[in-house]
Parts: sequence; C-alpha cells; structure tokens
Amino acid sequence: MASDTHAVTARRPHTGRRPHTGERPHAGRRPRTGRAGLTALAVVLSAVSVFPVLWMVVSAFKTRSTVTDGKLIPTEITVQNFVYVFTEVPFARYLWNSFFTSAVITVAALLFHSMAAYALARLRFPGREKIFMAIFATLLVTAPVVLIPLFLVARELHLLNSYAGLIIPAIFNAFGIFLLRQFYLGLPKELEEAAIIDGCGHWRVYWNIVLPMSRPILSALAVFFFLANWNAFVWPLVVTNDEALTVVQLGIASFQTQYSSNWNYILAAATVAALPMLALFFTFQRQIVESIKTSGLK
Repeated sequence: MASDTHAVTARRPHTGRRPHTGERPHAGRRPRTGRAGLTALAVVLSAVSVFPVLWMVVSAFKTRSTVTDGKLIPTEITVQNFVYVFTEVPFARYLWNSFFTSAVITVAALLFHSMAAYALARLRFPGREKIFMAIFATLLVTAPVVLIPLFLVARELHLLNSYAGLIIPAIFNAFGIFLLRQFYLGLPKELEEAAIIDGCGHWRVYWNIVLPMSRPILSALAVFFFLANWNAFVWPLVVTNDEALTVVQLGIASFQTQYSSNWNYILAAATVAALPMLALFFTFQRQIVESIKTSGLK
C-alpha cells in the first residue's frame, strides 16, 4: 500500500508552487507601515501647530511671576487679565472695527469677484484674455510696492481716517477672481444654456444658477478674505491715526508698546482676537477642504 502511494506521488507533475497554508506572507505590511508613518507625521505636525495656540491660551489665564524680597512669587490662574484688557483700553471698539471692516470687505469682494470671474469665464468680448492676464499679473506685485501710490490716491480721494479708506482699497484681490474663474470654467455649460433657452439673461443665470452652485468655493474664499482683513496691520497703520478707527491688530501692537513687560495682558488680548478666527475655521473647514480639492459638481 505504501508503494502504491509513493508511485502516485511520484507521477504528480511539479508545478513549482508552494503548498497553500491559508496565509499570505508579508501581505499588506508595507502599505500599513507607510500609513502608520504618515499618521505619525501628521500627529507630530498637528502637535507642533497647536502647541503655540495652547501655550497662548494657558498663559493668558496666568499672572506674571514676580520677585519680591528675593523670593520668586509663582504664577496663579486668574481672569483679571481679560478684565484688564477690556477696561484699560477700548478693546471692544478695536474688535468692532476689525469685524465691521472685514465683514464689509468680504461681502463686497465676493460679490464683485464672482461677477468678474463669471464674465471672464463665460462671456465673449474683445480683450477678455488680455484683461484676465493683466489681473493675474497683479499677483506678482507685492504690497510694499503699491503702498505709497495707494496712500497718495487715498489722500487725493479724501479717504484717510475713514472706514472707506480701510475698506475700498482692500476689496480687490486677484486671487479671488482667478480661483472663481477656474471654478466657473469647470461648471457644465448645459445648465446655463438650458436657462438661456428658457429666456433667462446673463444676470439671472449668474444669480439663480451660478451663485448657488458656487457656495463651497465662496464659503472658503469668505474665510480667507475675512481672515486676511482681520489680521491686516500695514494698511490700517498707514491710512488711519484716529483711535476710534483702530483695528484689533493695531490695538494689540499699541498695547504691547505700552505694556511691553506684561505679556499676560498681551496674550489675553491675542487670545480674544484669535477666538473668532478659530470659530470661523471650525465652522467652515469642510467648505475649505472642498474648495482646495476643486471638486465642483459631484
């Protein structure tokens, strides 16, 4: 019986395959290792990014350590830093100025930029490409180059020390026009053509069809514009010298000059100024990601 089994085994052809054991050796180890490495890197970068914010918030609730009679008095947890900020300086007025100017600039910029981008993407008129290239070329011009000419123009138009001087020059932004134009080029023309066949004009197509489909990109641009103008420092410093028009960043800078050694007050003011931006980001983070992906219609 053993000889018969040995003969049958000897007659089996050799296929060169290893016996199946139910396991795939080393299967999936490399992808899992790479994913774990990327996850670890993301955790490290997130910690590095979040640590300054956490340190600022924690330090804003601490008193300043002092030395009395040769003894070091440790810091204590308190909310008097925030009370001091809002009572010693008109910090609420600074916050209102920044909010008002940033909100008006954001709304006006989104309206005018979307109209300009739609015209450059869909309408046919002479010189369209040249106009777009001229607008796009302004991205190569840095702000310090146009700072003095812009100030001279604002002075001739009597815009100094006014909300108009803070708002009007900051409305134009070539980045917004460029991004919206590229988004509109990716929209299907069939929807607009169907609306035109039904009797809609370009304005109605833009207002009733294009704008509702542009909500993700407009939300992301709103965050970018609001954040940029909330943190504006150079132009408000140049165009205003009235304390009633001081924005929050100038207020923090003047506060730091006056209380250069009291960092607990400075960090408390910076924390209050950062809270609206953090809330805005966490509210619209999904729209920001979708705009970066430039997904358009799905």
